[in-house]
Amino acid sequence: MTTYRDRAEAGRTLADELTGLAGESGVIVLGLVRGGVPVAQVVAERIGAPLDVLVIRKLGMPWAREVAFGALGPGGVQVLNEHVANQLSEDDIADTNRREQAELERRDELYRAGRSPLDLTGRTAVIVDDGLATGATARAAVEVARRLGARRVVVAIPVGSREAKETLSAEADQVVCVQCPPEFIAVSAYYEDFHEVDDDEVVQALTATA
Repeated sequence: MTTYRDRAEAGRTLADELTGLAGESGVIVLGLVRGGVPVAQVVAERIGAPLDVLVIRKLGMPWAREVAFGALGPGGVQVLNEHVANQLSEDDIADTNRREQAELERRDELYRAGRSPLDLTGRTAVIVDDGLATGATARAAVEVARRLGARRVVVAIPVGSREAKETLSAEADQVVCVQCPPEFIAVSAYYEDFHEVDDDEVVQALTATA
């Protein structure tokens, strides 16, 4: 198992696995907000593709928000991990949905300011995150990309759980995972620097690659 120094190093390693996309027309790299954006920025630069973002909100358990029972995406997309969601009441799910939907709308408005609505018609969407634990966020992102007209959807991650990768492989056209440890701990365990990415860092990445 390799520990990445930071998200930029993870992006360089991931880009090495995606060289086949370099020069291919219609490719767009989509960073999952917020932690996936610094990884996606490096990937986009290295394969010579434009960068954009997808705002997906993880639906966390009320007593452990880092544990996802599902995810929300733009356009009303909702993906639930039924095995986990069954532990919650309808009120708990509804409360979490309301809170995360409000934050999703805030972020989407902030990041898309001055930018055209995301249109993936006929394109190859490369969805990048900093890691894959339950896969709920990435599954929602795949569904959003399909609804936005993507011809092909590739999920690309530096590290992820084998279970989540297998689940996603049935939904995305391709899943590229540099590391799939047999006993996955948490995404943060595979980074030396796993600081919380803030709004400014996302906006700067979009501006730098505009």
